[in-house]
Amino acid sequence: MIEILPKLLGAAGLILITTGVVTKNAYMRNWLFAVGGVGLLLYSIYLKDPVFIPLQIIFTSASAYEIYTLKKKK
Repeated sequence: MIEILPKLLGAAGLILITTGVVTKNAYMRNWLFAVGGVGLLLYSIYLKDPVFIPLQIIFTSASAYEIYTLKKKK
């Protein structure tokens, strides 16, 4: 049963990122990317994928930085 949790987090992350791609609001888009990226990061840690883990860290960090810069402009 516990093995399904990382898969659900990964699937939710993918759905959130996909939703972010079609979202027009830049602030909301980056939040969807950041939260979705965390979901995929947790799934990649579960898989112990040495390529996908750093890529998800970079993706999520870039989204978080974009949120920071957008908030700073307001």
